[in-house]
Amino acid sequence: MDKPRHMPLARTRLLVRRHSLTVRLSHWLNVLCMTILLFSGLQIFNAHPALYWGQYGADGDPSIVSMQAVENGDVTKGITRIGPLSFDTTGVLGLSNVDGEPTERGFPAWITLPSYQDLATGRRWHFFFAWLFVINGLVYLAYGLVSRHFRRDLLPRPAELAPAHLGHEIADHARLRFPKGEKARHYNTLQKLAYLGVIFVALPLMIGTGLTMSPGFDAAAPWLLDLFGGRQSARSLHFIAAGALVAFVLIHVVMVLLSGVLNNMRSMITGRYAIDDEAQTAPAKELVP
Repeated sequence: MDKPRHMPLARTRLLVRRHSLTVRLSHWLNVLCMTILLFSGLQIFNAHPALYWGQYGADGDPSIVSMQAVENGDVTKGITRIGPLSFDTTGVLGLSNVDGEPTERGFPAWITLPSYQDLATGRRWHFFFAWLFVINGLVYLAYGLVSRHFRRDLLPRPAELAPAHLGHEIADHARLRFPKGEKARHYNTLQKLAYLGVIFVALPLMIGTGLTMSPGFDAAAPWLLDLFGGRQSARSLHFIAAGALVAFVLIHVVMVLLSGVLNNMRSMITGRYAIDDEAQTAPAKELVP
């Protein structure tokens, strides 16, 4: 009699629970808030499209970043300066078309809220959604602590922080090799580190520097000015942190598209994520004739 022969593996798709309702709701509210905050923040920046370091800024100190229109004879160009470097950004930064006319603007009209130059309206949009963003973040933080979401889903284990493991994950990401099967049930180490960095570093920095730019809040908490090196330094850090968050979101969206947009969208809408499950059938015995 021949030895038992195993049948080929049968691959099936399983829907597993990946995101709770609280996580999903906070995620989509964050998407709305961050979109409005970005566009309205650029409207506010356009009122004085330059960044400084220190207490005063404006005409008292040289800018570290600026966007302006510069006339050179009969030609006007948009010039963006970062430290000692200057770039011609005509048509995008410093000088862009508004109703068909070249107009001096830090950021173009299509990326600001409102599209026309209106500091007061931009500030109203920005402040309303900033507080909504903070409240949403506090609710998510409380949920993460009470439900142990941070410890269970986001805190890397010591073995995951080993250089060899991190190097392997970086190489897999560079080759666009995404986790499959059981490994896809949980965040990988790079995701955990990125999310923890955003939640506990970038977002608190955004909120803290935003509050420091408020004279009323500075009166109640003057130590914020010392913490961030002055109101102008806080403004620069606020802008830099916003840029880092935009970069994170862009990378996040690219990874979602490359790793399976429909599956990822379903998990963030319904909470269910599809993974491949390999189930092996029982051995089939072959009889001797």
